[in-house]
Amino acid sequence: MLLAVDVGNTETVVGLFDDLGGNDPVDHWRLSTDASRTSDELALILGQLVALRGLRLDVDITGLAVCSGVPRVTAALRAMAARHLGLAPVVIGPGTRTGVPIRYENPREVGADRIANAVGALERFDPPLVIVDFGTATTLDAISPAGEYLGGAIVPGVEIALDALYSAAALLRRIELVEPRRVIGTSTEAAIQSGTLYGTAAMVDGMVARMEVELGRSTVVATGGLSPLLAPLTRRVQHLEPWLTLHGLRVVYEKNLP
Repeated sequence: MLLAVDVGNTETVVGLFDDLGGNDPVDHWRLSTDASRTSDELALILGQLVALRGLRLDVDITGLAVCSGVPRVTAALRAMAARHLGLAPVVIGPGTRTGVPIRYENPREVGADRIANAVGALERFDPPLVIVDFGTATTLDAISPAGEYLGGAIVPGVEIALDALYSAAALLRRIELVEPRRVIGTSTEAAIQSGTLYGTAAMVDGMVARMEVELGRSTVVATGGLSPLLAPLTRRVQHLEPWLTLHGLRVVYEKNLP
């Protein structure tokens, strides 16, 4: 079985695939990202997770695919795979076969998760594509009609923006991120919810429209931890794929098998 691990700055998402091909993960887990964890601690955590499925990490896991924006965690996962799994993981980075041409000015600057999203989206949808990832940052990535990764836009994510708001405005208190009943908030809590959620949705719709001027009419796909909340509030997102990054990791793993 394959473990696909998407290491973000805030959270790490782990997906378990029982075979290769187009299937959804048979299970998935979301963890806090902690760069101080050692390889043995990661082995303990992952071992406990797969044990929930009646599996053993050192027996039943035969492959590991990783995309990571946290170098210390990447190194710890490599060490964990070598010691506890007896294998070398497939880690998205320079030299990894993805099948997607990167047209960025400096391809090394493209986040591994953005590449995994592009690979996963191209497996499921015809280009051109705009991929919206609602994570620590909100990213919008453009895939050309020829299936090339062109680049995109990076915006502070919803939770980062709220943290900045709370730290700069002493009288504003933290609120629950749920959709308000109306756009015009009649309380401070509802006004923050409206501005955060409807404002982010409007930003995404506007950015997609501007990107399509250069890209042409595109299929818009949303992913990321906040996508189930935010994607339905937009007008332009057509497909919700919360596990798109994990699907992309599975495809990259297949392309890099010996």
